[in-house]
Amino acid sequence: MTETIGLFAAFLTTLSFLPQAILVLRTGDTRSISLAMYLMFTTGVAAWLAYGVMIASVPVIAANFVTLLLATLILSVKVRDMLAHRTGQPAHAA
Repeated sequence: MTETIGLFAAFLTTLSFLPQAILVLRTGDTRSISLAMYLMFTTGVAAWLAYGVMIASVPVIAANFVTLLLATLILSVKVRDMLAHRTGQPAHAA
């Protein structure tokens, strides 16, 4: 029962990132996303993933692996857009 609750919680919290990732991929718009927040969040998720591996917890590993992928995707688009803005280049192709 404990593992089931953990998997359910992992599924919901991980799935909550999907709409933001889809929006960023569709629009390429990251202006309203805080770089500092996503840097801290992505680093924290990576640490949770390492912790999950250390304690061999499937829910912690699964949730944080998928969340890390989605957060890294959003963070990379944010950084790309910021760098493009600095150099005056278009951030993404229309």
